[in-house]
Amino acid sequence: MLRVDALSLVLAVIVAWLAIGTVGIVAWRRLRVVSRVLFPAGAAAGAVLAVAAFLAIGAPASETVLPLGLPDLPFHLRLDALSAFFLVLLGSAGTAISLFSAGYFRASEGAAPGLVCFQYHVFLASMALVLLAADAYAFMVAWEAMALSSYFLVTTEHRIPEIRRAGFLYLLIAHVGAIGILLCFGVLQGASGDYTFAAMRGTVLSPAWASIGFFLALFGFGAKAGLMPLHVWLPEAHPAAPSPVSALMSGVMLKTAIYGLLRVAFDLLPLQIWWWGAIALAFGLATALFGVIFAAAQTDMKRLLAYSSIENIGILVAGFGLAILFKAYDKPLLAAIALTAVLYHALNHAFFKSLLFLATGAVLHATRERSLGKLGGLIHRMPWVAWLALVGTLAIAGLPPLNGFVSEWLLVQAFLFTPTLPQSFVNMLVPIAAAALVLAAALAAYVMVKFYGVVFLGRPREANLAYAKDAGRLERFALSFLAAGCVLLGLFPVAVIRALDPVNALLVGAPLGEAAGHWLMLAPFGTDRSSYSPLVVLVVVVAVVLVTMQVVHRYYHGRVRRADAWDCGYPLQTPRMQDTAEGFGQPVRQVFEPFFRIERELPTPFDTKPRYRVVPGDPWWHAVYVPIARAADLAARFVGLIQQGRISVYLVYSFVTLLALLFFVR
Repeated sequence: MLRVDALSLVLAVIVAWLAIGTVGIVAWRRLRVVSRVLFPAGAAAGAVLAVAAFLAIGAPASETVLPLGLPDLPFHLRLDALSAFFLVLLGSAGTAISLFSAGYFRASEGAAPGLVCFQYHVFLASMALVLLAADAYAFMVAWEAMALSSYFLVTTEHRIPEIRRAGFLYLLIAHVGAIGILLCFGVLQGASGDYTFAAMRGTVLSPAWASIGFFLALFGFGAKAGLMPLHVWLPEAHPAAPSPVSALMSGVMLKTAIYGLLRVAFDLLPLQIWWWGAIALAFGLATALFGVIFAAAQTDMKRLLAYSSIENIGILVAGFGLAILFKAYDKPLLAAIALTAVLYHALNHAFFKSLLFLATGAVLHATRERSLGKLGGLIHRMPWVAWLALVGTLAIAGLPPLNGFVSEWLLVQAFLFTPTLPQSFVNMLVPIAAAALVLAAALAAYVMVKFYGVVFLGRPREANLAYAKDAGRLERFALSFLAAGCVLLGLFPVAVIRALDPVNALLVGAPLGEAAGHWLMLAPFGTDRSSYSPLVVLVVVVAVVLVTMQVVHRYYHGRVRRADAWDCGYPLQTPRMQDTAEGFGQPVRQVFEPFFRIERELPTPFDTKPRYRVVPGDPWWHAVYVPIARAADLAARFVGLIQQGRISVYLVYSFVTLLALLFFVR
């Protein structure tokens, strides 16, 4: 009975979001109504969704059929443990982002406030429908609604040509991925003509057809997630979109692709094959390393976070591949641990990446600057944003006792037990994969030191930063909510893991249960093998800080002599002498230079105004996408030659076509 009520409540939230968006159309340019009424109402609906979905995770699945769509193709909806978990993620992150949006959007933000409100809430509702869809028709309708609404949000500042180009690239790759998903569903229905997920679960597929379905899903959902080499839209769309939209896309929308992969691989496909997992693991780790290396070289703070999202998606796909490996070799407990790491990291990423994107939005509004080279010292002007962003920075860097450490630690633990697999080839490659994961995590910490240090620490690099103001009350509350989530998810991992057990039971048939440990100690394999206590770590960290402060106060207070810092014999120090974003990224750029496509502008001895410029480019763009664009341009030119605009030429085409048909039909 609880499950039916939960499904009805989730549907009511979707209707509420659509209604809020419709009211936004009516209140077209009434900014006060949109910001003070509609966005807070959308946040309240998100909170209701999170609570209802959380209560539904451990209850039996329920289904319903909506009389929408075509006469013989109604919408089948299903709420089970997997969809409920991702709805919790959507509701939690959506609540905070909607509250931040209430204080963020201005009358001059490109499109009219009411139109932005409509597109935003349609985006939320379509993501919820994607997670509820139980047939291919409903799924694809919701998927396309999600793509179109997010496209219009990305192009909010549509008067700028670069933003229009970024939106077109995003929409193009989204539809290419959608074709892969549609073909995947065509394979899964097995010529039965029944496109409901219930029928697909009963379809008998050969290993060859199952493999085709899996890789179509990996391609289609990988395009939406930003899996390499389908990632090129992501670092273009995020800087173009308003910051709350970037937070919603990175924190939530990318996870709908992870949901799709989990749904297809573990729920709809009748079997799992080990080499599926090996390929997914390889693509995931390559994507993680690629994303974090390129993040280290960025000088735009939103583009840096976009490449960081690519890195985290790579970690999720690597964990997904590891879970397939364990499931294929009938090791359900190890598969459950790898899957738990994936789900936990998806939830963690929703919190800390949304927090960081919203913090950059506050900085962008206060300074009108996105370039790291023109920021600095904002901790003095924006203390609320700076201290809350520090929580997200430490979390995404994977430092205990915050949430980012727990999921990465669980994934490393799962890697450590891969030598128990019977495939010697996999056992030989897994240590390399584990090393790649650790390298990606270490570089992520390096990137976050660069991000936070350049933006908030040091001295202001531009004079206008002296006029920056801190975020408003609604924005502070939203940032505080996400920061609190990063802390709580890190301090109480056992409670979170036990809440995820119904998802493990659904997908791999093995909940962790008591194997996860007790509330004080996380020990997925038992305390004799590995354990972690975030509360103990927190107590130790706090104790060390307090003792250090007490020692300094007792033995050195009153004996400190203040003087100007040594200036190396050059007293004219300016903010330009601080480390820059380029300086932070230079070591990584030099070590991993083969990964980049470097464009250099070098001065000559005869230049009156010498200029030195280094731009690290994406090699995939020039190796894959530029040739495709040229081929499409040539094809368009050929079609243009055929279109002569003369009726006599078109009659000749028709006559030749008729002769060809008569020849082949005879």
